[in-house]
Amino acid sequence: MNDWISELARLEADEVPCVLATLLQARGSAPRESGAKMIVTADRALGTLGGGTVELRAQEHARTLLAAGETVPQVQEFVLSAELDQACGGRMQLLFEPVLPAAFHIALFGAGHVGRALVRVLEGVACRIRWVDSRSGQFPERVSTGVHPCVAPEPEAEVASLPSGSYVLAMTHSHESDYRIVAAALARTDLAFVGMIGSKSKRARFMKRLRRAGLADADADARLVCPIGVAGVGGKQPAEIAIAVAAQLLQQRAMAGEQQAPRMQPAGTELS
Repeated sequence: MNDWISELARLEADEVPCVLATLLQARGSAPRESGAKMIVTADRALGTLGGGTVELRAQEHARTLLAAGETVPQVQEFVLSAELDQACGGRMQLLFEPVLPAAFHIALFGAGHVGRALVRVLEGVACRIRWVDSRSGQFPERVSTGVHPCVAPEPEAEVASLPSGSYVLAMTHSHESDYRIVAAALARTDLAFVGMIGSKSKRARFMKRLRRAGLADADADARLVCPIGVAGVGGKQPAEIAIAVAAQLLQQRAMAGEQQAPRMQPAGTELS
């Protein structure tokens, strides 16, 4: 499969988890040469490692990795014996590389000057950005891979479908829109971060309104971050605000990672 790079790029753009299986080494008689590749998703496979039982086993193993959410590459060797219905006696060593959508998911509401600057600052960071605005024509013609613009007449309705653990930022052109987005975000307890651009007085007004509407308690009050951005950076230019906000998001992500017990697995483990 000569176009595996473009296929991987397409799957990444569509946020489809997959595994890239590569024939590292073929010894003896084998159906394919070293370097052959196959891409496996949850419901299909593209390319071939030679067909037959080995390819079926490779697909099954790849889907096991996807189901388990594995991120570390693994190596497995297959002996082409009667057990695999292939008695040619060769050996195939396969590398399985999971390619998963970035776990760092940011929901950015607002495509104004600061929103655009933030997207530019986050270029190169392994993240997915769902970029929402109610106005058509606000987004740039081209965006980086992983950035998904969305025109939504009612932006707050998009909050319900966000993945668990998302980082939410409300920075629209409308205070009323920001309010509705924040209310929807605080109604969920599985979001990693809920932030809003603005002042302390704007935050106080919003929380008072939310409490009157019965939409906020002490926990919700503690979870709303406003103003956003790391303290002490200063500056009111969109780029300066964006840098401060991006730093805060990365800081919050690092803190969340420290609270999770990592699962370590050496790369290149040979499986029987």
